[in-house]
Amino acid sequence: MIEAIPFLLQGLGTTVIITFGSFLIGAFCAVPLALARLSDIVPLRLLATAYIEVVRGIPPIAWMLVLFYGLGRYVTLPPLLAACLALGAVSTAYLAENYRAGIQAVAGGQWEGAGALGLSKGDTFWRVIAPQGIGVALPPSASYAVGLLKDSAVASVIGVSDIAFQALTLNQQGNPGLPIFLAAGVVYMLVSVPMAVLARKADTFIRTRSAV
Repeated sequence: MIEAIPFLLQGLGTTVIITFGSFLIGAFCAVPLALARLSDIVPLRLLATAYIEVVRGIPPIAWMLVLFYGLGRYVTLPPLLAACLALGAVSTAYLAENYRAGIQAVAGGQWEGAGALGLSKGDTFWRVIAPQGIGVALPPSASYAVGLLKDSAVASVIGVSDIAFQALTLNQQGNPGLPIFLAAGVVYMLVSVPMAVLARKADTFIRTRSAV
């Protein structure tokens, strides 16, 4: 098992790129989606809700196959880009719900108080509501990033040379599968455990700040 780790680590960089690339896509695209989800414009709210429910209801691997093989007849995408876009679309749906929950967790009196100070609705949202909502949404979003690291393994099905793909390659070369995939699990843990610790620390820090 130990002998396989150096070869598996060759896919670590790609796994990190997929994880953080798709998370960044989701983090930015989730902002307008969350605002649409909270909008008073009914068609806009329904479209946002439909996107979130449909995307979250289908496994990430299915979106990856659709994007890479399904659209491959019309648009040729490099496997790594297809993986980031597919998981980015999924991340957008999950993070939008985190943002929405964070915004709705802010006390309604904040709107009235800001209005009494002469702030417009736009200024109130971006200067008062959004910063507090982000604080609430940050811990679950950090936890989602840990899960996204594990979900990135599905990119191996479209030929992305990540940790899972390296493990499959070793196995197909005639090496025993059990120690190889156990070693792959160890490599994933080397990254996911520190991420989980940071997520818990962020949660504790924000809760402490909120209690002050």
